[in-house]
Amino acid sequence: MGTLLLGAAPIGRPEDASERLRAALASAPVIAAEDTRRLRRLAGDLGVELSARVVSYYDQNERARAAELLEDLLSGRDVLVITDAGMPGVSDPGYRLVRAAVEEGVPVSVLPGPSAVTTALVVSGLPTDRFCFEGFPPRRPGERARRLDALAREPRTMVFFEAPHRLEATLTAMAGAFGAGRPAAVCRELTKTYEEVRRGPLGDLAAWARDGVRGEITLVVGGAPEPEGLSDPSDLAAAVAVREDAGTPRKQAIQEIARENGLPKRVVYDAVVGARK
Repeated sequence: MGTLLLGAAPIGRPEDASERLRAALASAPVIAAEDTRRLRRLAGDLGVELSARVVSYYDQNERARAAELLEDLLSGRDVLVITDAGMPGVSDPGYRLVRAAVEEGVPVSVLPGPSAVTTALVVSGLPTDRFCFEGFPPRRPGERARRLDALAREPRTMVFFEAPHRLEATLTAMAGAFGAGRPAAVCRELTKTYEEVRRGPLGDLAAWARDGVRGEITLVVGGAPEPEGLSDPSDLAAAVAVREDAGTPRKQAIQEIARENGLPKRVVYDAVVGARK
């Protein structure tokens, strides 16, 4: 029986590759690569001559390819999985093959190395004692808003990936869901020549991103602070009523009260609806 190897690839500089990854690239009989061209470029940068059977392994063919690779493993051949950057299985192909290997009793081993998640986390300046990885936010505005609303009271530091052309929209949505003053950091082109870390409140970062941002983006957002304001439904409904009496539209009043008290909008909305029954 072979061993499934998950190799962490450099997220920027080839010299960040580990010696174990270099050795695995040179000796593995089968390599499953997210992008075979990038794999060959990395091997060339590392001075490694590939002797493996190289197959593509990306999102669109992951399910079918996982079954083929499992056959290799059960036949006694080691399989090295490598993605374009970072650790396989973290917002990249790998999970299905790991699950299949575990279920069949195939040994699984990791060649640790670079990760955009932990690199961005530690450079962000935000708390690192507790954090969660949320991957890419949904692309559609409605789905994205619902996902962010569900995270509004998450106390842990949150790490996201995002495409540069969607960054402004995502930061704006986060400012609306979490509050414009929530601290965050946009980490761009980590470990590369033009690495940049922009820190500040979500509202300021959304304005900065309006002019356009390029490169690979990892976004780190501070967790929700401990609530210090209103929490009782009757108090929340009364606070909204005061804003409405002063001329603020109900929807805006609910948003303001939710943001000021560190609560999801849904909690305040439910309090208002409940008070009118």
